[in-house]
Amino acid sequence: MADYLHAIVWIDHREAKIFLFNATEVDRMMLHPHDPSRHILYNASKEGKDDTPSKDAFLEQVSAEICDGKAILITGPSNETSELAAHLRRHHLNIASFVVGIETIDHPSNGALIAVARLFFTAEDRSPSQT
Repeated sequence: MADYLHAIVWIDHREAKIFLFNATEVDRMMLHPHDPSRHILYNASKEGKDDTPSKDAFLEQVSAEICDGKAILITGPSNETSELAAHLRRHHLNIASFVVGIETIDHPSNGALIAVARLFFTAEDRSPSQT
């Protein structure tokens, strides 16, 4: 198995696209929640929260797939990116420490997503170390 330095995740309520890559190789996967829920902008009975077991299981699946990334970029619609980042901070601080950015991106093609990731990580790799 290749050593992947970078991971980009595009996530919404229906799917997660995960690309693990290094300078020469890209490995792609797509995950779907086992029990996809309808996208509800606001539900007064839940006070706007969607903390269903299936959503937690989906976020756990995504977390497991990105756990080896040394630099992780989370992308997608605003709510879903925030939910994944919060899930990582609550349950996987070790993975959360490798999140280097969160970007709102609507629905890019796979090629466009990889291009965004390569540009982002090229700039990130050239930035001075924060240590």
